[in-house]
Amino acid sequence: MKITIWGINYEPEPTGIGPFNTDLCAWLASRGHEVTMLTSFPYYPWWRKRPEDRGKFFETSRRADGVTVRRCWHYVPGKPSTLKRLVHELSFVFTSTLRALFLPRPDVFVVVSPPLFLGLGAFVAGLLLRRPFVFHVQDLQPDAALGLGMIKPGPAVRALHALEKWSYRRAALVSGISQGMMDAFARKRVPRGKTWLFANWIPDALPAAASAAGGAADGAASFRRANRIADGTVLIAYSGNVGMKQGLEVAVAASVGTEAHWAVCGEGAAKESLAALVAATPGSRVRLYPLQPDDSYQALLREADVSLITQQRGTGQFFFPSKLLSILQHGRPVLAVADADSELARAVAAGGFGRVVPPGDAEALRTAAREMAAADAAQKQAWAENGRGWVAQFRRSRVLAEFEARLAQVIAPAAGDEAAGTAMPDKSNCA
Repeated sequence: MKITIWGINYEPEPTGIGPFNTDLCAWLASRGHEVTMLTSFPYYPWWRKRPEDRGKFFETSRRADGVTVRRCWHYVPGKPSTLKRLVHELSFVFTSTLRALFLPRPDVFVVVSPPLFLGLGAFVAGLLLRRPFVFHVQDLQPDAALGLGMIKPGPAVRALHALEKWSYRRAALVSGISQGMMDAFARKRVPRGKTWLFANWIPDALPAAASAAGGAADGAASFRRANRIADGTVLIAYSGNVGMKQGLEVAVAASVGTEAHWAVCGEGAAKESLAALVAATPGSRVRLYPLQPDDSYQALLREADVSLITQQRGTGQFFFPSKLLSILQHGRPVLAVADADSELARAVAAGGFGRVVPPGDAEALRTAAREMAAADAAQKQAWAENGRGWVAQFRRSRVLAEFEARLAQVIAPAAGDEAAGTAMPDKSNCA
């Protein structure tokens, strides 16, 4: 198959959607497919381009794994606001659609949303090049933006939901990363036979089990040693994007009065304001760190007594934190700040690998953190075993092989149409 993965995030971006786009391309190329990644210049989660990329409009490179990477200019705001994010996304949609029209024609486009507006570009490219597209949803963007208060109910929201519905109708397949998204697609009247649960994944090989104390072997990277955190100090760790939807402010308040070291590692649009809040909060035990290189990140997961995942109130039904999968591989207990009806809360309850507290409740978070850190060895072992058992369903080879097979099914009707002298998409998807 000739496959173009089309999304705004790709390597060397270390967090968020980028690593999954990168690994998907590498997997498909290793299976003998001709893979092109149509993407932007790296910017996330720092919200700035590398110096060597400034002023470039297009760039093409060939990776050692066989993937051809086609990069396109896009606007990156230093301090993203709702309007600036809109311009940011639309600029990529414009330049990448323009480039897609002049590249070798693939058998299928796999379009990764956000940005939601890529549905427009995919439709134009698919129509003119007579090829189907798969619309893969990592975040239900309009719903999440509404839940975060980034946009208010009204014409703008109705327009975004109309665009969302329009894109789903024209895609040959609509995929999402969680069962909650599958349920949302059903509510949005996407035919069930046209949807696919394409979850994010973990490596096939489990990392070495962490010791009960979270220690590191001699010579191995150690987050504790590197940052002079004593072995006897409780380490509560967060790693990932520091943005609006994470709501990390509650951790600042919850840390007051504890003896734990609350490590927040990451970058993002809200980091500056979070740093100001930490500085203005007497007794806060939160310490901010840069996004960690892989060996230090793995050490952080291995050595944490409690791994923290936070979500803003009203957003948990619309996205699923992929960091959960990495945490559970290392057997760490999860302390989730999430709505009771969120995907994250349901996962913690079903898997039995941690605790959930409501967003905004600093006292409940403080209490849960203390109780989890003080749990006995039997309880910690149960959390570890439960977490590893639950996350096993997301093994890389299983998830990606099933998606590869589903892609072949998407391509087959289009190939049959072309052989018959027409390669127009299935008209049922273009109503």
